[in-house]
Amino acid sequence: MRTLAASAVALSAMAGAALAEYPEGPVEFVVPWPPGDLEDILTRMIAEDFQEAYGVPAAVVNRPGGGGGPFPGAIEVANAPPDGSVIGSFIIAIPVVGPQIGIPELNPDPFVPLGNFLTYPFVIATSGDAPYQTMEELAAHAADNDVVLGHFGAPLVPTQVTLGLANQMGFSYAADAAFDALDCNTLASGDVDVINTTLQLILPCLDDVTVLASIGSERIGLTPDAPTVAELAPDLDVALWNGLFVHRDTPQDIQDAIIAVAQETVMSDRAQALAAETGALVYWQPAAEVMEQIQSDIETMGRIEEMLAE
Repeated sequence: MRTLAASAVALSAMAGAALAEYPEGPVEFVVPWPPGDLEDILTRMIAEDFQEAYGVPAAVVNRPGGGGGPFPGAIEVANAPPDGSVIGSFIIAIPVVGPQIGIPELNPDPFVPLGNFLTYPFVIATSGDAPYQTMEELAAHAADNDVVLGHFGAPLVPTQVTLGLANQMGFSYAADAAFDALDCNTLASGDVDVINTTLQLILPCLDDVTVLASIGSERIGLTPDAPTVAELAPDLDVALWNGLFVHRDTPQDIQDAIIAVAQETVMSDRAQALAAETGALVYWQPAAEVMEQIQSDIETMGRIEEMLAE
């Protein structure tokens, strides 16, 4: 297999002198979450390969949003010079929800996608000893008992999907709370009864939790008995993806240089091994397809907003 350095040289020969000028200095990949989840791990792989290919320092910078969403990190990328020195590794919420919630730096959407590379195995989960082990049982239990939901932020896509599913199944959560991390300790502490989180964060205790449903249209290989939200409520079919974004004024040759490394990284053996281990989908979806995906997801979220407003 070609080395990343060789790929960079070949791309440079095709793109001409303009590509050789980038990057001129250190490059940051901004991940708007704490370290440790799949988008962080894969972005670190990309940064490592970028540094090897182009010979400049490349680092991942984590900018979590304090439970209110990943928008501080997105604002940092929006305010950075459009020279490829700051690259965003963003979940679906940044382009789909960010422009809609009154943040001036994100409206109108200042970003352009380079490509998506990850679909999360995102789940709705509870403790293994909870008095409900399916969504139907949760709905029945919630009719006479208070159930508290833990999430990453109220405006975020998985939270809205989770609330929409409850609505479609005829119940509501008594309360909800936002967390920077939703893992085994969150459920063990008893702070909440149900969480929506990535499967990666509860893998260490997967035998001690119950996955009630997964968010997306395909069941997760590691939890094959858990239905998808799309199975339970077809109108809520939305995938939770992550991709690379830059400011829309970033020159195309710079975008191409970043894409050249990222695409090869995510299709590498080590990235595909991570996918097999975690149940994630790791791939490269080109920018034009990402734009179509974003528009489709905006329409889906609009339907969910109307549903919750009724």
